[in-house]
Amino acid sequence: MAALTSLLDQLPWNLVIIACLTLGLAPFVPEPHIWEKLKMLAGGTLTRPIDIFDLLMHAAPFIVAGLKLLLGTRGGV
Repeated sequence: MAALTSLLDQLPWNLVIIACLTLGLAPFVPEPHIWEKLKMLAGGTLTRPIDIFDLLMHAAPFIVAGLKLLLGTRGGV
């Protein structure tokens, strides 16, 4: 756990926020990709491996941000 906290502590918040707004939400038109994948997950149609991988890739920045919040890391300068 200390290694994870140390790793997250090295990531500055501005980089995490930019990743959430770009990778997390791209492509923006017609709707954010992560929103589409979450709707598929809720509807039970998220079955193809590529769609599951896509959900994980678009969710990764939000997961990092959530972990930084939960673990209370301050972020590098």
